[in-house]
Amino acid sequence: MRCFSCRPLRYYLIPYGSIVDLNGVHNVLKQVIFLTLLLPVSSFAFCGFYVAKADASLFNKASQVILVRNENKTAITMFNDYQGELKDFALVVTVPEILQREQINVGDRSLIERVDAFSAPRLVEYFDTDPCVPPIHLMNMRQAAPTGAVADGEAAAKALGVTIEAKYTIGEYDIVILGAKESTGLETWLKQEGYKLPKSTAKALEPYIKQKMKFFVAKVNLSEQAKTGFVYLRPIQFAFESPKFMLPIRLGMANANGPQDLLIYAVSKKGRVETTNYRTVKLPTGMDLPLSLKPKFADFYRSMFDVAYAKENKKVVFQEYAWNMSWCDPCAAEPLTKAELKKIGVFWFKEERSGPPEKPRMVLPNPGGGGPVEAFITRLHVRYDVENFPEDLFFQETADIENYQGRYVLRHPWTQEASCDKASTYKIQLKERKITEAQTLAQLTGWKMEDILKDVDKDVAEEIKKEKPQKWYESIFK
Repeated sequence: MRCFSCRPLRYYLIPYGSIVDLNGVHNVLKQVIFLTLLLPVSSFAFCGFYVAKADASLFNKASQVILVRNENKTAITMFNDYQGELKDFALVVTVPEILQREQINVGDRSLIERVDAFSAPRLVEYFDTDPCVPPIHLMNMRQAAPTGAVADGEAAAKALGVTIEAKYTIGEYDIVILGAKESTGLETWLKQEGYKLPKSTAKALEPYIKQKMKFFVAKVNLSEQAKTGFVYLRPIQFAFESPKFMLPIRLGMANANGPQDLLIYAVSKKGRVETTNYRTVKLPTGMDLPLSLKPKFADFYRSMFDVAYAKENKKVVFQEYAWNMSWCDPCAAEPLTKAELKKIGVFWFKEERSGPPEKPRMVLPNPGGGGPVEAFITRLHVRYDVENFPEDLFFQETADIENYQGRYVLRHPWTQEASCDKASTYKIQLKERKITEAQTLAQLTGWKMEDILKDVDKDVAEEIKKEKPQKWYESIFK
């Protein structure tokens, strides 16, 4: 299929050359098909073909968190890209209450990957159609229990001002919930228990102790890990109630040797999620880029993010995606089923009668005619360090349900014969478009124009060089 335009339209399009066979179609359906030729749709269609995505694997030291929130209830799934000996792994997260065994779970890594793929910034292709053939518009067809025994080291812990509130072994993790009176005592206890902690841990712990928060601490149980058969650590999930809608990041800076990337997949019942104590900024999107970018999309996205990060003085949270989780356009991955959404922590769906397995959803609005689900995802990307992010991240849910995606466009020109008057205009516009594409790529990424021009048409390269006259000294000393 080919689309008539790369620009977002309020229509779905019948691509040129496509055949709609109405033989054998019910008369009522035929009438619907013809009637919809004249009607605009209320949804926002992009009409393109997904070819690549910028998922979490593009960034080193990238942690991922699914943050599900409604009212004062929060469910968190944390996946850490830990590299090293499993015996040295230590996760310390602040929580507002003592968590019961039923509030903690070891999740499935594939669910994180599903959410990441669904919301990832994407590269899409469009194909120009014959400039001599007018477009036809078509409406879219809707279609772990606490141990009873008191730990041997409880007395020693109390001497350090540490209270062991609960202990669990869940999957491959040994988990303790701790209370503490002062940070150095908690740091000492953790080190005595074999947790590998950096020197600056006490300073990072202190603000949370003053707020009387509890500490969720996990390390790997090597014998249980061996039983799982996994060569990686699975995500840890936990749920709690708190009026605070936040994510602690300062503890993660204690052992950082530079900026860290964090991808947050915030799922709410109604609308977009944004940070309240840092600006939330949308990344540039919707640009036409040179066709030569297709095999270099990963390099492009990393460079573009670096440029945007520096431009915003390294102090903002970037929005990469915002969409109802029932559909996508174009899709980098199929929407999650309700069963999958429940597994990542979406807790407000009503119980449904048991029946056949849920079918994969359509990728257009109102899948199956049932309308959107009550689950809206916002993908946030923050690159943080001690200097530029001195506070934890605080969030709020908004009423904004406008669709947004990081989406970058490759447009293939029409290469067959075209003999109408519009054909000559199309050729002129095509050249101008290619020039703009190259200039846009340089602006977004900071790449040198001379390197970009190596991959574009010769006539386009010459035209760009004319626009920027060469200085007298640029041709010497070569």
